[in-house]
Amino acid sequence: MKKILFITGSINQTTQMHQIANELPEFDCWFSQLFTDNATLNNIINKTTLLSGTVLSNKFRLISEDYLQQNGLQIDFGAKKNQYDLVVFCTDLIVPPRMRNSKTIWVQEGMIDRYTPWSGVVKALKLPPTLCGNTSLNGSSNICDVYCAASTGYKQYFMGKGTEERKIVVTGMPNYDNLVQHINNDFPHHNYVMVATTDMRETFRIENRIAFIKKAVKIANGRPLLFKLHPNENVARAEKEIYANTPAGTLVYSKGNTNHMIANCCELITQYSTVVYTGIALGKKVHSLFDINELKRLTPIQNDGVSARNIAAICRGYLKHDGNKESFDPQLAMDKYHVSRPEPELTEELIANW
Repeated sequence: MKKILFITGSINQTTQMHQIANELPEFDCWFSQLFTDNATLNNIINKTTLLSGTVLSNKFRLISEDYLQQNGLQIDFGAKKNQYDLVVFCTDLIVPPRMRNSKTIWVQEGMIDRYTPWSGVVKALKLPPTLCGNTSLNGSSNICDVYCAASTGYKQYFMGKGTEERKIVVTGMPNYDNLVQHINNDFPHHNYVMVATTDMRETFRIENRIAFIKKAVKIANGRPLLFKLHPNENVARAEKEIYANTPAGTLVYSKGNTNHMIANCCELITQYSTVVYTGIALGKKVHSLFDINELKRLTPIQNDGVSARNIAAICRGYLKHDGNKESFDPQLAMDKYHVSRPEPELTEELIANW
């Protein structure tokens, strides 16, 4: 039986990989948190807190592995137990050289950070893309054999950043491909202006949080406010700042189903967050530090939740492919090897906070 390794990261990335694996029951599927074979990076991870806000940290690994264990999935951290026929990546910012001996597929898991002049320098000088300190080069390394994009807009974006067109196929993005399903929910509040924050400070980026909060208050203009914190944020600090700079009665959530909260809001304010796509897909007025027209062009396709099945079809087709990597057609494979199955069951309690 051929073996597939799925690389996980945040709980969002992990649940997406789980959905894809559920569509491939005929293969031996394993999971590993994102890892590196670079000795210097591993020393930084294990002996400092410099990368504690990233999915390379032990904190994120523990969360991911707890989810995997509770769902009875096989774990092989660092790919030490097996040789793999296919590796499915949630990021191409770190692809250990030994893993490139296998067939590789990259899956888009969320919004790509803003491409900055520094991103251009890192790419032009062929420096490690992790030096950007964000995900601005995710999907743009051209290292993997196949790239699964959330939308036609993102396919064009990755092509413009250097990934070959022949490698990219629009599959949709699991967790963001059937957002209308969140309209009917049991979240108790309605008709508020919602603010979805990010973990910029936890990932060593500059943010004037007080100014952002005051901007949100101005946009709300007397309407009720609800803040949903990023799961990676310092909750105590964030809550203190919000309560000190917003009207009485402002709601703050550090946990809960973000999509349900967005479905019930009347307007959505974000910074750099993939959840802005939920607001766009559900017809909400949205605010973002990105250009709104560009976000609408990039918004993940809504395909009734079959993105994981589309990606699984490509995995299946690629594993059956006997030719060289250059001759594999991911679009043809997606059309040919798509198998209809019941929707996979995920643990709602575990994915509610992503």
